[in-house]
Amino acid sequence: MIGQWCVFIAVLITMSGGNVVPPLTTHVLDTARGIPGGGINMVLLIQTGNGEFREIERGTTTNDGRGGFLSSSSLQAGAVYKLFFDTDCYFKSIGVKGFYPYVEVVFRIEDPSQHYHVPLLLSPYGYSTYRGS
Repeated sequence: MIGQWCVFIAVLITMSGGNVVPPLTTHVLDTARGIPGGGINMVLLIQTGNGEFREIERGTTTNDGRGGFLSSSSLQAGAVYKLFFDTDCYFKSIGVKGFYPYVEVVFRIEDPSQHYHVPLLLSPYGYSTYRGS
């Protein structure tokens, strides 16, 4: 597990950095409240040759629930990545008890020239994800 860091200040590479969209983005929506999931701490990891995951970047979703990664590097073809979302801290910050202390979304990059969007639909007792556009 990545570990808890409820008090975490991050330099986040987000979609707010001008007209440049990072090659990997996310958007967290709190479906129980019908609003974006802002302030959620995230970690992006890549799987190494021995099957373990190595941290690449950390960040926090913006007030509108958005975040982006890898603006200074590129996605690797065939690589497996993991997005870790610290949902425990998020739910505690809004005074809600959640069932899932964190969510990990694991995915593979086939074509690094494409944009990858990995949204997270979140509620205290469930979540879903998909490859967005």
